[in-house]
Amino acid sequence: MRVDDLVRLRRARDQIDRDYAQPLDVTILARTALMSPGHFSRSFRSAFGETPYSYLMTRRIERAKALLRKGDLSVTEVCFAVGCTSLGSFSSRFTDLVGESPSAYRARPHAHAAPIPACIVKIRTRPVRNGEAKLPSRP
Repeated sequence: MRVDDLVRLRRARDQIDRDYAQPLDVTILARTALMSPGHFSRSFRSAFGETPYSYLMTRRIERAKALLRKGDLSVTEVCFAVGCTSLGSFSSRFTDLVGESPSAYRARPHAHAAPIPACIVKIRTRPVRNGEAKLPSRP
């Protein structure tokens, strides 16, 4: 892959990081990267190991976890605050990546993370991508 392609792909990835709560689709992101949508999707996956949609949802779930830890918003409010438009899809994706439902995550105590700097909490609580979350074992 050419260096100028990587620069444009990083620009699109930065847009996802910055505008995760906005309606973003492959066409918008491809325009940012100055590529056709198909070429952008293939190149993004090749460069970053996941699709643009998967990357976007990981960022949204990462932010949702932070909002749920604070506990002052409902799961529905968090869903819409991070840019998701379907509570069902949000809950399913959250559960796939985190290993528990948003409601269960919100209900759990998170005081142990309070004295830890936000940048470290973000790294330690980053959602696992590509369905690697382990579901709780059944007794």
